[in-house]
Amino acid sequence: MKGLRISAQWQPRPDYRVSDWEKQTGKAVEGANVWRHPKLELTQVPDPKPGPGQVLLRVKACGVCGSDVHFYETDPEGYILYPGLTKFPVIIGHEFAGEIVELGPGPETAQFKVGDRVTVEEMVWCGHCRPCRDGFPNHCQNLEEIGFTIDGAMAEYIVVPAKLCWKVDPIFERYGDEELAWEVAATTEPTCVAYNTVFERAGGFRPGAYVAVYGAGPIGLAAIQLCKAAGAAKVIAFEVSEVRKKLAKEVGADYVFDPRQVTPSEVVMEITGGEGTDLSVEAAGAPEHTIPEMEKTLAINGKIAVVGRAAQRVPMFLERFQVRRSQLYGAQGHSGHGIFPSVIRMLGAGLIDNSKMITSRFPLDEAVAALEKATRREDGKIMIKP
Repeated sequence: MKGLRISAQWQPRPDYRVSDWEKQTGKAVEGANVWRHPKLELTQVPDPKPGPGQVLLRVKACGVCGSDVHFYETDPEGYILYPGLTKFPVIIGHEFAGEIVELGPGPETAQFKVGDRVTVEEMVWCGHCRPCRDGFPNHCQNLEEIGFTIDGAMAEYIVVPAKLCWKVDPIFERYGDEELAWEVAATTEPTCVAYNTVFERAGGFRPGAYVAVYGAGPIGLAAIQLCKAAGAAKVIAFEVSEVRKKLAKEVGADYVFDPRQVTPSEVVMEITGGEGTDLSVEAAGAPEHTIPEMEKTLAINGKIAVVGRAAQRVPMFLERFQVRRSQLYGAQGHSGHGIFPSVIRMLGAGLIDNSKMITSRFPLDEAVAALEKATRREDGKIMIKP
């Protein structure tokens, strides 16, 4: 079968200390400090076969994520921009939906049948380490990540653990167009990342809250919709891309600004009548710019939730958090806590409509061109259709 594979050179930066675990596993905990001169190519690989507890999917749609773009883009020294867990070479792609075409043996697959339509968690949690047993699968100590450390879904087929699969029938009931339903189903994963950020990690908010979302990429667009569905009185979005600014408005943002043309903290305080935001979401991956503005707009008991990835330190004025009784939450992943079924239900009920964010479609044969287009940040969500 065909798959879009990324390879890169293992060249740790001189000041990066490679751990014994990294040496043994070939995984980089901080990819941006290890992998250099990435190369993307569409290549032929053997057809995968499901083992015990696994299913084989025919991939129907796979979204291009900002993480995929950060594999492809480099800093001036040639290092990838993605800061997290990685192991190359690997077939990329982790936002996907597909049809089950074969079941492996074992009780884990008994709940499924050939022909089932599913989406899949990207984080392959083990279930037996201490964080997993404590109910924190997003922080599994034995974590593998589809499209990051093991082969992903920018391919014709993929094998995944059955425990990560979720049926998406409510989405197909909502959308009459089958191809569109597959694409929307493939947006479940990034929406679950936003759901985990807003509700599970930051604890949500009371209906009537003021919310600001910095960054209107797919996760930011999902956060806007989730916050409106949860009863936010006003959602203020900041985004530099003209296309994404329009999308933010279309999916429900009450106000949308280019942060280069306004001072975010000033417009937030004006819109909220000086009260500030109950929740600010960092989905831009630019905390050096966003966090200082968020600090100035914290309502009493206000929250900041950080989901955008950036491998850098950010100065913070902790006095502001103390006097405002405020909190900052880090968010990673999307697994556990009933997140996937909740998001699938919301999509099926029309509480959120991710069809609005899908702006480009490419066949698998043009996947490299899709990644190149994604670097221009002129799309909402780009879909690859194997």
